[in-house]
Amino acid sequence: MKNTLIALITLTTIIASVNARGEDVVKKASVKVVKKAPQKALGEIVEVTLTADKIQFVYDIKEFTVKPGQKVKLTLVNPEESVTRQPHNVLIVKPGTKDTVGMAANLGLSDPEFLTTKNAIPESEDILFASSLVQPGAEETIEFDAPDEPGDYPYICTYPGHWAIMNGVMKVVP
Repeated sequence: MKNTLIALITLTTIIASVNARGEDVVKKASVKVVKKAPQKALGEIVEVTLTADKIQFVYDIKEFTVKPGQKVKLTLVNPEESVTRQPHNVLIVKPGTKDTVGMAANLGLSDPEFLTTKNAIPESEDILFASSLVQPGAEETIEFDAPDEPGDYPYICTYPGHWAIMNGVMKVVP
């Protein structure tokens, strides 16, 4: 029964990711330099805003690029006009671990606290940074230093089933 539920959630999420014309509706992030970070010689602070789509389970941007160790201010916006009325979060995970963390989130449905006190964040050492669940009409900002190791760091929504299509990549490039 639980596997059937997980499969239905994932299938519904995938179907919801394509608009009526069958087009993918994501775009690249525009990254804005906010100010120089006084504590780091490298250091510009980069501000990125991810907005959850009002109809589909996708973020409005599919990737953004930062420098190793750069200060990042990431804001997740969940529009009040959301048709789905679903909460969303954003987790940045280690390279190559998107599916592992996403499946752990799907399995979280068996835990009564997963969608409440745990904010749909599975227990995993692969999670580097995470917001809490953001309700429609709200936003949350997390601040962190980008990893020092260059690479492609996936970001995902771990509300069960969303991660399969509600994801993107933070590229860490020297």
